[in-house]
Amino acid sequence: MTPAALPAPVAALADALRAALDGGPAVSGLPRLCDAALPDGTALVVRTSGSTGTPREVALTAAALRASATATHERLGGPGRWVLTLPPTHVAGLQVVVRSVLAADAGVPAPLAAAEPGGHFTPDGFADLLEPALADGVPVHASLVPTQLHRLVTAADEGSPRGLAALARCADVLLGGAATPAPLLARARAAGVRVVRTYGMSETAGGCVYDGVPLRGVRVRLAAGDVVELAGPTLAAGYVGDDAATAAAFRTDAAGPDLAGPDAGTRWFRTSDLGTLGPDGTLTVLGRADDVVVTGGVNVAPAAVEAVLAEVLPGVLGGAAGEPCVVGVPDDEWGSAVVAVVATGAVGALGDPATTPPLRPVDPGTLGRVRAAVADRLGGPSAPRRVYLVDALPLRGPGKVDRSGVAAAVREHETR
Repeated sequence: MTPAALPAPVAALADALRAALDGGPAVSGLPRLCDAALPDGTALVVRTSGSTGTPREVALTAAALRASATATHERLGGPGRWVLTLPPTHVAGLQVVVRSVLAADAGVPAPLAAAEPGGHFTPDGFADLLEPALADGVPVHASLVPTQLHRLVTAADEGSPRGLAALARCADVLLGGAATPAPLLARARAAGVRVVRTYGMSETAGGCVYDGVPLRGVRVRLAAGDVVELAGPTLAAGYVGDDAATAAAFRTDAAGPDLAGPDAGTRWFRTSDLGTLGPDGTLTVLGRADDVVVTGGVNVAPAAVEAVLAEVLPGVLGGAAGEPCVVGVPDDEWGSAVVAVVATGAVGALGDPATTPPLRPVDPGTLGRVRAAVADRLGGPSAPRRVYLVDALPLRGPGKVDRSGVAAAVREHETR
């Protein structure tokens, strides 16, 4: 058994990306937002998710894409067959195709397996795609977002283990696009899944830090306020048609006779994320700087609260526990109140935040237990003032919860 033939749209995309990597016309993951000229060497134009405002178009050069794919293969022990489960419109899915093109050049047979674009991800459908790709012994790499892993784990726990069992046979599973709850990661690894957590964005040609360690050539530092900055050969050329945004996000350290340090002349991309660097240089991402909730004069990082909630909610809510999203909402007393919204099922589909299902407040006893658990770990200011249950959370981009949509839903619910 061998992987099925690629769907025509995916095969055409792979051919177009191969030509672009070799100097041909640039490929755009989505219809172009503007007709501005592309920077020299651009091979791929990808759109940001718009989580910080209006989406922008990012110009990635062939050199950046090759550097990213080559470094990924080096980190994973060599090229292999890639399985496309992400939309080939955003950087994560497009990079799967780019890696498969380089894998083909390295002699990997049938280097890409993919289902028809636009289909709904299901555990059994994933197994149907993955099992033939695993059949001939070629190392298989998969790239998922936490939502997909959650569905595979949940299905296995409910008696349908095919998808998770197939995933455990992969050489590596890249997991990115959003923070992964610790219990989900532990459950997957207990099932034998070789998870590699990735961190990156469109401006860095996708994931460039794996399990906290930068890929070859990539550098990480913390700027003022512990904001993460990244450098290296995977950086984008800039934003298409927006020189001001490019100048603000991509900065080159000064160089000269009196400026000869290790960063002199280095070009950096300033992310919107906060982080810490361990003694060995391992990066831990704490969440977006603009997600921080200031409550009663204290800064609260939603990601830290979400990590604690992911651990304690199963014991408090039982089967109702799902992925939490923590946001700040205006509050007369505290300035902003920390509020948690917990999905009781899978994270919602990409779409209009207005379609977020109704919120259901937990009972006072449950709220007290949740607050006590968070306060014990992070202190009283981090304890959610309110906790709501919801059938699903809205997404903005592959696997990314739309925090603004969640906050809007809370505000609407509380002002009725």
